Amino acid sequence: MNAIVALCHFCELHGPRTLFCTEVLHSPLPQGASSGDISGQNEQAEEEEGGIQMSSRIRSHSPAEGASADSSSPGPKKSDMCEGCRSLAGGHPGYVSHDKETSIKYVSHQHPNHPQLFSIVRQACVRSLSCEVCPGREGPIFFGDEQHGFVFSHTFFIKDSLARGFQRWYSIITIMMDRIYLINSWPFLLGKIRGIIDELQGKALKVFEAEQYGCPQRAQRMNTAFTPYLHQRNGNAARSLTSLTNDENLWACLHTSFAWLLKACGSRLTEKLLEGAPTEDTLVQMEKLADLKEESEGWDGSEEEEKPSSQPDVVEGQELSKCSPETSLMPDCNSWNVAHRRLSVFRSLRHMRQVLGASAFRMLAWHVLMGNQVIWKARDMDLVQSAFDVLRTMLPIGCVRIIPYSDQYEEAYRCNFLGLSPHVQIPPHILSSEFAVLVEVRAATRTSLYPTLFDDEQSLNKYEFVVTSGSPVAADRVGPTILNKIEAALTNQNLSVDVVDQCLVCLKEEWMNKVKVLFKFTKVDSRPKEDTQKLLSILGAAEEDNVKLLKFWMTGLSKTYKSHLMSTVRSPTSSESRN
Repeated sequence: MNAIVALCHFCELHGPRTLFCTEVLHSPLPQGASSGDISGQNEQAEEEEGGIQMSSRIRSHSPAEGASADSSSPGPKKSDMCEGCRSLAGGHPGYVSHDKETSIKYVSHQHPNHPQLFSIVRQACVRSLSCEVCPGREGPIFFGDEQHGFVFSHTFFIKDSLARGFQRWYSIITIMMDRIYLINSWPFLLGKIRGIIDELQGKALKVFEAEQYGCPQRAQRMNTAFTPYLHQRNGNAARSLTSLTNDENLWACLHTSFAWLLKACGSRLTEKLLEGAPTEDTLVQMEKLADLKEESEGWDGSEEEEKPSSQPDVVEGQELSKCSPETSLMPDCNSWNVAHRRLSVFRSLRHMRQVLGASAFRMLAWHVLMGNQVIWKARDMDLVQSAFDVLRTMLPIGCVRIIPYSDQYEEAYRCNFLGLSPHVQIPPHILSSEFAVLVEVRAATRTSLYPTLFDDEQSLNKYEFVVTSGSPVAADRVGPTILNKIEAALTNQNLSVDVVDQCLVCLKEEWMNKVKVLFKFTKVDSRPKEDTQKLLSILGAAEEDNVKLLKFWMTGLSKTYKSHLMSTVRSPTSSESRN
């Protein structure tokens, strides 16, 4: 977690002061820090705390102690500090913990070395111990802004027999720039910081009770003649927190606690990618699954289920005919594919383009995108099904209607992908129609009609692919914008097949969003043609081919989306808002 945790104290002589802070470093140690071991002192102690290795390190200067001769040091001067304002002893190197899992360092000292961070922590310290306090002066509070960061502050008292009112005022603050993250971490921080405070208060209370038992200060003060209290204080009045808790390892323990707090708080919340509303393909797929489930439940309740299947071939043909118009998106319909397909003949759109050739593939892809009927005639059903599986990736799911293989021609309103056996006669008006394209798979007259790129392409060498249409696409025709982008992705050899697939997904989503806008504009709002032309220009789809594509893709919108729009328009609140 990119934050700073600090312990602050309100000194009776110097006001709010930062005693100890722990910050996160994602880079090497800051300037003035060294990785050498402490010389002339005890051997460095290392211990594991939740995957964090803690050690003491030398620093060339310590702003916390005001010992640096550099006037630019952000820390206060030594003359402006008393025992109560000081945490680490003079020359102490501070503490550094290394997180082996993330290569992050947690550095603890009295003040941040960076001047900007020092200013942010200093301001948060002053506000937490002056104006930003909760009722009763003890408890958590949240404050901050975008410029100086946001702060979670928890103020508390520590017992001190020599202090005014027998207690001193402290706070533990957590500073970070991410407001939402800090607010979401409130329950976690409150519980863990409250535990640290309870431990400090418990230690101080034992020292306070022992001192009061040996020399009660309350009775001594009552027996003393009244004079201003500040003039009576002896030199030991401003006591350090280590003295109040009688714990020489206090700062090392606080460093461990603060470092663990930063690590744990950063680990408990992780970012997740929210995909938002379901795509049109998802909605259409859900609707088809619901229809299929409802239909299967109807079959289970019918008496026909009790009849023995004396003609399995006919039943299989009926099942295929039933699945084919909606096809193969449904798991039950895919069983036909699993039973009859051995492996994919066409692996991708790029592979098909290499097999058919650039001009033939462009003609075929143009008819697919325009919603024209695509007919494949071949003996190999696996090849036809493989071709349809590849070509369908260019269209939204709602626009795909496949009859994988049939012994008779089916009209275009039933399917836009039709597989036929070679002996099936196609009506002449279909062959000459500009709304259909025919791919004939013939036996090759010679081998190696195109260069073999992979060993498993030997099965395609025995075929010859002839693409014909009543309205061939001219080479110089601009075509729909999405077709040009698809071809650009396919010809870019730097893009892998997986990347091209993701490009197709993005392109389809982009154009489906345009379809939604056009549907809302024309079908729901019933705007005039002049406004529609302006809208198409804004969408970048004013060309004839783009308009045809949008109208065809409009048929692929989900029923859920259409009914939602229509119900919204018909509702009284919507009518009032439009008026």
